[in-house]
Amino acid sequence: MPKLKSHSGAAKRFKRTASGGFKHGQSYRRHILTKKTTKRKRQLRHPTMVHESDVPMLNRLLPFA
Repeated sequence: MPKLKSHSGAAKRFKRTASGGFKHGQSYRRHILTKKTTKRKRQLRHPTMVHESDVPMLNRLLPFA
C-alpha cells in the first residue's frame, strides 16, 4: 500500500477547523481592485467556510490536515 499524501495545492488553500470543517481565503482580491468598492474589498478580507457538500472531497485531499 503506498503512502497517503496530502494534496499540496489544497494544503496551501484550506485549513481544517476544530469542528472538522474547512476554512479558506476568499477570491477576487488579487488584482483589478480599483473598480471594486471599499465595502466589497473589506468583506473579502475575512476567511469563509467551505460548503458542507465539498467537505468530503477535502477530507480525501487532506487526510492529515
